[in-house]
Amino acid sequence: MLKTLYSAAALTLIAAPATFAGPYINAETNANWTDKKYTNATTDVHIGYAGANDTGKVSYYVQGGPAFVAVKDADTETRFSGKAGGSIAIAEATDVYGEFSFLTGEEEEDFATGGKLGIKYSF
Repeated sequence: MLKTLYSAAALTLIAAPATFAGPYINAETNANWTDKKYTNATTDVHIGYAGANDTGKVSYYVQGGPAFVAVKDADTETRFSGKAGGSIAIAEATDVYGEFSFLTGEEEEDFATGGKLGIKYSF
């Protein structure tokens, strides 16, 4: 069931003509603390492309670039990261959205991936 939903969403994103599409730059830092102590931060500096179909009910984006990983008491490493995602309006005030992300590591087995799937109601 979920596999079918993902396939349908991906097909919709690919087949939908874009009314608004364009490049962008996105810089973002995600930092972590444990017991009120800083542990690490990753700063992504991405170049991306976003768009939407004719109705604006389907939108998408893809972005990637260097990721600067700073771990407490260690040298900062430069890796590569990226994200791709989109949203589909399922009602006037309700969207379903998803994102897939990755971050390279020092070794091949350190390749990290992540994802999110959600629903947003606007009022």
